[in-house]
Amino acid sequence: MIRYYSFLFILFSVVAGGRPCHAQSTFIPLNDDYHHLIDRLEIKRGKFSEGLHYGVKPFERRAVVQLTDTILKYGGVGLTEVDRATIRYLRDDSWEWTSDTVRTYYNTSPSRLGALPYQKKRERTFWEHPSDLYSLHNDEVDLHVNFATDNIYGAETNTNSALWFTGRGVEIRGMLNQKLGFYTFVADNQGTFPEYVRNYFSQYEKDYTNIFTFPGEGLAKPLRRTGVDFMSARGYITFRPLKSVNLQFGHDRNFIGSGYRSMILSDAHPPYLFLRLDTQLGRFRYTNLWTSMINSQGTSNRDFLRARKYTAMHHLSINLSDRFNVGVFEAEVFSRGDSTGGGGYDLNYLNPIIFYRFVESYIGSEDNALLGFDFRWLLAQRGSLYGQFMMDEFLTRAFFNNQGSWTKKYGLQLGGKYVDAFGIPNVDLQLEYNLVRPYTYSHRDGARNYAHFRQPLAHPLGANFVEVLGILRYKVSPRLTTYFTVMWSDKGLDSFGRNWGGNILLDYDTRFRNLGNYITQGKTTVTKSADLRLSYMLAHNLFIEGRYLGRRVESPLYTLVNSTALGTLAVRYNIPYRQQTF
Repeated sequence: MIRYYSFLFILFSVVAGGRPCHAQSTFIPLNDDYHHLIDRLEIKRGKFSEGLHYGVKPFERRAVVQLTDTILKYGGVGLTEVDRATIRYLRDDSWEWTSDTVRTYYNTSPSRLGALPYQKKRERTFWEHPSDLYSLHNDEVDLHVNFATDNIYGAETNTNSALWFTGRGVEIRGMLNQKLGFYTFVADNQGTFPEYVRNYFSQYEKDYTNIFTFPGEGLAKPLRRTGVDFMSARGYITFRPLKSVNLQFGHDRNFIGSGYRSMILSDAHPPYLFLRLDTQLGRFRYTNLWTSMINSQGTSNRDFLRARKYTAMHHLSINLSDRFNVGVFEAEVFSRGDSTGGGGYDLNYLNPIIFYRFVESYIGSEDNALLGFDFRWLLAQRGSLYGQFMMDEFLTRAFFNNQGSWTKKYGLQLGGKYVDAFGIPNVDLQLEYNLVRPYTYSHRDGARNYAHFRQPLAHPLGANFVEVLGILRYKVSPRLTTYFTVMWSDKGLDSFGRNWGGNILLDYDTRFRNLGNYITQGKTTVTKSADLRLSYMLAHNLFIEGRYLGRRVESPLYTLVNSTALGTLAVRYNIPYRQQTF
């Protein structure tokens, strides 16, 4: 597959016509806490930001700084002192894209705004900037090096041993000659996780090598009785051959949507090899994503390589007005050749501007086609509404009748945010409703289902469920934030060897029936959880956190009935909080 990606790189280099490339930015790692800070500022601004389509993540650092530039230049409506501190934090985190000149547009004193650290040239330094252990900034090299760590200790009522986790790593990012951006992160991790987390990844653990996977991380191995040992690694290069075109190539995750979850493409699975092409023209942002993923349900070849699968995705985001955005998404999941995926990438799907469903029919394949829609609407500088709709099959006769056909496969999301809720500064509420019908995202084999390394590419619950999420975020001070997340879900599980459509890894030809299917069919399992987290930032990206979780599972299957509570203390530095809400 590398040869096809190389072909595309050469193609776009030729398109650039030898013209100088434009300044290139790296991306902010996916992080829901961080994304909400950006979302809140854009909501309070009251209109979409130039160069930043919130429904496509990760974000370029340059685009986030441009948002803060605009707010500082023209002013924001109802900004609190905590909001101003958030702006300083975001700018410090990407200081290479800031400029002292913005202060002249902002009618306030430098002490109130906070120091803007950027100057055109920098010498080699340690700790000169709050966001960097080591930095080097000049016309040829922009380099940022950071140590990263995450350390957790706690206890759970259902686990005899202590809960603990330790991860140590390094993060390096920067630019060469202001044209080629690069990013790499690697960490070694060990720990014992709560019972519900262990139960979650146990359903995906066994593949043909008897090595199991950890949620969001891929390969892992057992450690003692209840522990796990795994490595985290991400890395990519990025450059901009044209002013409106950006290319990114490497291993990482992507996220499409404005919610906590995504029905289209989430970040709750392991990183994968991808080539991403972003084209932005005015109100339009067009994203192409070509990937190579792992089919752990396949068989290895004689070299013990894991079976491969591929996807071709594209998403068109359009700002119909300054406050209303719509998006259209299409994906194909496929494999070629033998059961190891050795046939390589199908060149037909490399066309960046064609309807993939046509290609599927044109070449006579039975690949897995998915079609999605999303929207986001800013409301009166106080909130936003958002939603998604994903279709995995569309047969008109089956879709619009009430017979419960198994081919009626779709996922739906509706959600909203309310900032400074009920007039209380810095209190933000989010409510989200998600549902997925049975057999959605599944296919006849692992080479074509919507999964990577046996983990769902969309919602972590897979299919055949209804979920309601509520999140309260209260930024008590610039450094102290309270997060309170409640989740209620109702999922239908398989029983007595019957495939009721909740496990997307199963062959949909093994379904129990063709008609009469409904959401949560099978053995209904209701999960309720309340998760409270207090996070205090001691220094830039250095957090001390306390967490308390209460969780209960109710089911007719007595083996699944469970009630647990846990408490943990954590110290993390330059690593996003690991979301494990499922």
